[in-house]
Amino acid sequence: MINFLGITNDDHLEKNIDIHSAVLSDYKWFWVDFSEPTEEELKHLSDTFHFHPLAIEDCVHDFQRPKLDYYNNYTFYVTHLVREDNEKLVKEELDFFVGENCIVTFHKVPSLEVTKVWNRIITLDSLVNWDAHYVFYEILDKIVDNYFPLIYKIEDELEKMIENTNNNSMNQLMNELFETRNRLLNLLHTVNPMRDLLYRMLNSHHLNLNRVEERREYFSDIYDHLLKLSEMVMTNREVTADIRDSYLSLNSHQTNNVMKLLTIITSIFAPLTFIAGIYGMNFENIPELRWENGYFFSLGLMAVIGVVMLLWFRKKGWFK
Repeated sequence: MINFLGITNDDHLEKNIDIHSAVLSDYKWFWVDFSEPTEEELKHLSDTFHFHPLAIEDCVHDFQRPKLDYYNNYTFYVTHLVREDNEKLVKEELDFFVGENCIVTFHKVPSLEVTKVWNRIITLDSLVNWDAHYVFYEILDKIVDNYFPLIYKIEDELEKMIENTNNNSMNQLMNELFETRNRLLNLLHTVNPMRDLLYRMLNSHHLNLNRVEERREYFSDIYDHLLKLSEMVMTNREVTADIRDSYLSLNSHQTNNVMKLLTIITSIFAPLTFIAGIYGMNFENIPELRWENGYFFSLGLMAVIGVVMLLWFRKKGWFK
């Protein structure tokens, strides 16, 4: 589907324009949105707007790394959105062609960010302060802002893991922890390239040739947000590493306590088993075999040995 709106020279908004009959030069600036386009609609990228074949190819083939490419009359941007679907992070691609008096957005799945900005434009009374680059900024700002709730949710999950409010077992906690680390890694693979994209925008001499330079402070604000997001993701990954190490240390400590207990039990029963083994041999001429109190003596000897060893282990601090 192709949506087309244009701003005339007297700042009047025209919407629902037919792309087949539109005269692009009649507009002060215009916005064309390709949402889930068909093969026939894709041809307008080359036939109507004459975009470079490599840029069109990047639109058609998923998944490109966030980037920007400069062409004669426009700049091509590849950006990534992140959604949460059934506790999993799903990446989506949103592409932009931004020129002096036009912006073309391209996405193969519905985009909430594009829809919000589009609906905002068609309800405004005045569009004097709007242009193609400001539309680009508004959409990009919403893309970046939508990263924050995902990280805040992960931070809340980490707090629950630390406190273990659900009394989950160690195996459950470790599984949740590694799933969280994987989600953070996916976020990092999105946030860092987007941060590099904004850095290149702000530090490229090409920006002096178009109106992005006039809105540098706006894009600098987005870059600051991406820096903060990158730091938050890295900090949370360090937290997960600390939690993992704590879990492993606790598990090792519990294992050592169990092994210590088993060692104590084995050490106590070793001499008792030795005595029982001697008196359990099937020989007729064993000393004390016919002794009337031999059974009670053996039991008493075993009890004394067991108590003495327990006291000795306690003195050595094995029970601490």
